[in-house]
Amino acid sequence: MSPPLTYLEFHLLFVLPPIALLLALTFRREGVWWGRGPLSGLAIILLLAVTYTTPWDNLLIAEGVWWYGEDTVLFTIWYAPIEEYLFFVLQPILTALVLFQFPEIRDRSLRIGARVRAVGVLAGFAVSGVGLLLLLSGTRTFYMGAILAWAGPILAIQWGFGWPYLWELRRTVGLAIALPTLYLWVADRIAIGLGIWVISDAHTVGLSLLGLPVEEALFFLVTNVFVVQGLVLYMWVLDRWEPDLSRSVDLVRAGVTGLWQ
Repeated sequence: MSPPLTYLEFHLLFVLPPIALLLALTFRREGVWWGRGPLSGLAIILLLAVTYTTPWDNLLIAEGVWWYGEDTVLFTIWYAPIEEYLFFVLQPILTALVLFQFPEIRDRSLRIGARVRAVGVLAGFAVSGVGLLLLLSGTRTFYMGAILAWAGPILAIQWGFGWPYLWELRRTVGLAIALPTLYLWVADRIAIGLGIWVISDAHTVGLSLLGLPVEEALFFLVTNVFVVQGLVLYMWVLDRWEPDLSRSVDLVRAGVTGLWQ
């Protein structure tokens, strides 16, 4: 019996349409983040997303944390289907386009005290610590532990670099995280209901949000936090770095001109 929806058709129905809508809004509206800076940041996020998520995702599939319905995928590379790798790219694009609708950059120096940075780093690694404890606590907490242990290093880097700045922009950051996360929770619940992928009962704690395992909800929350925080921090660095670079170039030009006078 053919599945009601394949993984590729899921992308066509639930992922690509909101991306197309957000692209149209981005091109039409003024006052959105767009151009070389945000796009270069998104390119970096995409590279990191694929690189960092691929081994983790494949290892969890191999462990049996989730699997795919019969005839729902085209083919696999390692243990993950090609549609999964496509999702590694499409989700950050979707989330980034949501963030681009709410441009906000504060005039804050990149200089942050070492102790303040240490708080962010320790908080991130604390997340990993909780994840490792859950991994060691048994099979039922394996998926949740794997998410937290995997998420901690990225959070430590982002929070250590600029958690005070992220806190200043907490409304923008929170909104840009919440909107795509809520949408993907609904889409994921539909996909599970259709049997496109199946989450293992043995590797989850058994709690759900209207049928969505809390681990799945946590995964989409964490990954959208990565994308939004990464882009916000990247744009902050560009905003502070470009004027300094321009001044340096002007000084060099002035010096060269002076040599010829």
